[in-house]
Amino acid sequence: MSTHDGVYLFCAIHEKEPKKFGSVQLNGKKGGVYTIHFENVAMVVSKVTGDVLPTRPNLMAHQQKITEVMKQYTVIPMSFGNVFHSKNDVLLIMEHLNEEFENLFSQLDNKMEVGLKVIPKKEWINEEMKKNPLLLQWKTSNKDMENPATFYDQIQVGEQAQNFILHLEEQAAEEIFEPLLEIAEAGKLNKTIPGKTLLNAAFLIDTSHEELFDKKVNELFEIWKDKVEFKYSGPWPAYNFVNIVLRIEGKL
Repeated sequence: MSTHDGVYLFCAIHEKEPKKFGSVQLNGKKGGVYTIHFENVAMVVSKVTGDVLPTRPNLMAHQQKITEVMKQYTVIPMSFGNVFHSKNDVLLIMEHLNEEFENLFSQLDNKMEVGLKVIPKKEWINEEMKKNPLLLQWKTSNKDMENPATFYDQIQVGEQAQNFILHLEEQAAEEIFEPLLEIAEAGKLNKTIPGKTLLNAAFLIDTSHEELFDKKVNELFEIWKDKVEFKYSGPWPAYNFVNIVLRIEGKL
């Protein structure tokens, strides 16, 4: 690990006055959390020694500090692990991205991100499989693994199984994601684990619509509760709706 001193970035906020946000422990060392300013934007930072590696304590510290700042401000979250050599480097990136930051603040003001994962119940998956003759035959038959023909059966069944899971994911997207997207400001479908997660979605919602969105989630759960489990979480920093590359000349 590098041992140079640096400035670690958590998030950007709209603030002209210097602010402090307690302390944070990164790389096992405690440091104060404060702001660096350019025009109307402030970057919430802390001094660190060395690169900040993605250990569990560091990851939790990053998330918890941004969540703490969120209680008072609209935040533009920085991805984990951004360390700059000096305050001047931070100011350079803030100047370069100032217009982008201002645009993002206008988009994210009074907005929050929530997440929804849809986990299929094993019993329901099994019942759905019974509707496919090939999958049912394969599931219930005695398979001779030494028979060369079995290899080709596996390929055919593999394709059928893939299409089976894809169909269920498309159904979840159409019947769960799309109705929620009508209420949200924006939505994003993230990668799923085939057979384990039917839907892994993030939504950006206006805080004035939070109650309406929660109600819709509950209504959809009532429809799907015999088939799946819902994992509904948030509010989160808007990671899924912010894409900022922090780069100064010749350096990341």
